[in-house]
Amino acid sequence: MSENEYPLPPATFDFLVLSIKTQTEVHLGLLHFGEEKERPEPDFRLARHSIDMLAMLQDKTRGNTTVEEQRLIENAVTELRFRFVQAMEQHQKRSAEQAGTGTESAQPKTEGQASA
Repeated sequence: MSENEYPLPPATFDFLVLSIKTQTEVHLGLLHFGEEKERPEPDFRLARHSIDMLAMLQDKTRGNTTVEEQRLIENAVTELRFRFVQAMEQHQKRSAEQAGTGTESAQPKTEGQASA
């Protein structure tokens, strides 16, 4: 093995699920690599596609996986769907804060006055 080569993990169902899960976390901006100080912008389109691929894999392999493998993919899909919603809400909140620096502070007063 040369200096540039490194051992690859075995091609297993677990590795496939964990690879797609990690890619999705990168698309959601939850993981990033390199020396960037700030997290990159999430790519919700790619994240949704990756989650859909895992869900399809879950459906297609049902009955052909061990209990541990089935649990792994079920947990991965559930967790990623939850994290997708969280990341989307956080992104929308940040976007609203950036877009409405002066407008946002006036809105709660108007809403509070209307309900009083």
